[in-house]
Amino acid sequence: MEEKLGIYLFGIIETNESQSFGEVNLAGESRQVYTVSCQDTAMVVAEAPVQIYEPTRRNLKAHQDVVTRVMKQQTIVPMSFGNVLESEQDVAILLEKLQGQLKEIFPKISNKIEVGLKVIGHKEWIEKVAQEQHDLQNARNKVEAKSKEAGYYERIELGEAAKNFMLGMQKQCEQEVFEPLTKIADAAKSNEVIGERMLLNSSFLVDLDKEEEFDRKVNEIFEDWEGKVEFKYTGPWPAYNFIDIKLKAAGAS
Repeated sequence: MEEKLGIYLFGIIETNESQSFGEVNLAGESRQVYTVSCQDTAMVVAEAPVQIYEPTRRNLKAHQDVVTRVMKQQTIVPMSFGNVLESEQDVAILLEKLQGQLKEIFPKISNKIEVGLKVIGHKEWIEKVAQEQHDLQNARNKVEAKSKEAGYYERIELGEAAKNFMLGMQKQCEQEVFEPLTKIADAAKSNEVIGERMLLNSSFLVDLDKEEEFDRKVNEIFEDWEGKVEFKYTGPWPAYNFIDIKLKAAGAS
């Protein structure tokens, strides 16, 4: 049985001209990446089977590589992974429906990139600072001084003290790392931290004209924190975290 081909969606750019962006490997085959236009916008697409695309490392990388390739040439509103429509006509209909939103989104992200910064505390440094906290040490001593059964409420107290200690560390990181960077960025978001030692999980929308200034500030702040934390500085990315409406293709397979 011949597999049904549809149109896989990567993202939307501002153009009314047909463009091509090389090839991408989808569903085991190399496929041309091109545009389907509507008014002054175009969807970057590839012809591919109508199926559910599993979020494997290979598939996610193929999707992201195309978005990054396009981003190097012009601003792109990225589509979420795995969206497929049945025909180019459906793509044009979707673009038509999104025109109002796109007119608001493009001016906000044009000539801008997103970068991410995660700050993760070194275990030894966190433990050293913790030992200097009297409330935390008092709670720990109470637990160690009692049997497992007798120390139930003391363990709750220790848990609260440890939580408050980490919240304090995160607040310090927000003040000394996040806030200075927001003064250079066009927009910024402090996202939920993940894991026991993460102190900051942030995203910044940076104008290309200020990219070097922003990078210098990140390096300057890192020098102040060196030996205490690890900086995971990633990007540039399309403005995933700064698009007001996450665009998903309604009715996509």
